[in-house]
Amino acid sequence: MTGFLVHDHRLQVPVDWADPQRFGTLDLFAREIVDPARAGEDLPLLLFLQGGPGGAGPRPMPGGGWWSTALRTHRVVLLDQRGTGRSSRVDGRVLATYGDAQTAADRLACYRADAIVQDAEHLRRTVYGGRRWTTLGQSYGGFLTMAYLSRHPEALTACLVTGGLPGLTATAEDVYARTFERQAARNRELARRFPQDVETLGALADQVDRVTLPDGTGLSVERLQLLGMPLGMGDGLDRLHWALDTALDDDGTPSAAFAAHLAHETAFDANPLYAVLQEVIYHQGARAGGWAAQAERDRHPELDVAARPLQLTGEAFFPWVYEQVPALRPFRDVAHELAARTWWPDLYDLDRLAANEVPVAAVQYYDDPYVDLDLALGTAAAVGNTQVWVTNEYLHDGLRAHGDVILPRLMDLAAGRWAVTGR
Repeated sequence: MTGFLVHDHRLQVPVDWADPQRFGTLDLFAREIVDPARAGEDLPLLLFLQGGPGGAGPRPMPGGGWWSTALRTHRVVLLDQRGTGRSSRVDGRVLATYGDAQTAADRLACYRADAIVQDAEHLRRTVYGGRRWTTLGQSYGGFLTMAYLSRHPEALTACLVTGGLPGLTATAEDVYARTFERQAARNRELARRFPQDVETLGALADQVDRVTLPDGTGLSVERLQLLGMPLGMGDGLDRLHWALDTALDDDGTPSAAFAAHLAHETAFDANPLYAVLQEVIYHQGARAGGWAAQAERDRHPELDVAARPLQLTGEAFFPWVYEQVPALRPFRDVAHELAARTWWPDLYDLDRLAANEVPVAAVQYYDDPYVDLDLALGTAAAVGNTQVWVTNEYLHDGLRAHGDVILPRLMDLAAGRWAVTGR
């Protein structure tokens, strides 16, 4: 396939589904794609639930990607989650119009999985006449899947999940206690494969005061450690390796090219909600409040900025990013307000999930540092009609990199044409 037909859909939805008058409405955007040769057919619908949080739907290119496989059998719907892409995107400029930090936090608290599911339901009922659809949830999209099954299982024919079964009752503290250890394993793999890169990272950390990033800000060791976030991707180690290949000039000082690379990798200007909502997506019920990732980091002396060899952090954000990263500075007070909150609505209905009859087929990656395997398997055991394929062949970006293999296998698993024989 070299192309596809595209239909754009724009709707209005309330910011707060529980109180539609509270914050007014926002624009919701979805893009539908279909194989031109099958555009006149009554094809089944596949809704893609993007990873994140704060993730816009993919912008598909002709001739590649998992959607090329999906379009052989389905009409594919790509949803921009609220606050992203063309769904009333939220950045620092927009945030400034929301009022004080508490009001802005009240508003962003409406951008979690429960609201995204309601958005999807409104799209399904309004644009597609209430037709049932299959969902494909990547990473955080698996969290959305569990929230969808908790609220509207009648809307779903099957649910496919790639690297994204959440711990249904796990707190943010529980998650980081596990994923920090999995990130440590990725650091060890970096040292095993590219020992010289560990030395280069140490040399960079010792000279951060000599680095000025292209946006005019200085570099800290903490921000340097954020380069570990992509290590859960299949090409993450190699991409970091080649960035470090030219990180030091001939005189041993940090290169301008590396400063530009680091600034790009840690800017978050395209997806600020990825940082702001990172811990918020886990909160349910009563909690003590505070920064879960920072508390876990404080328990790991090997992550200290002075420790050598330098250890890189994973998918976690810390209070200092709202001081050091320009795109996140406008969110500082809001992020602190969200972190301090001690009660959050439940996201999952455990009884309904236990009684689930919708086929759920998931793949979980053995070495994935973003979504803990043990928590994912606990969820699979707690959700009815769920099968999990566990593999160490791929990492967190398996769907993006190997969708032509993973997607058909999950479809077969959901349809009973293939069975998992062991874990």
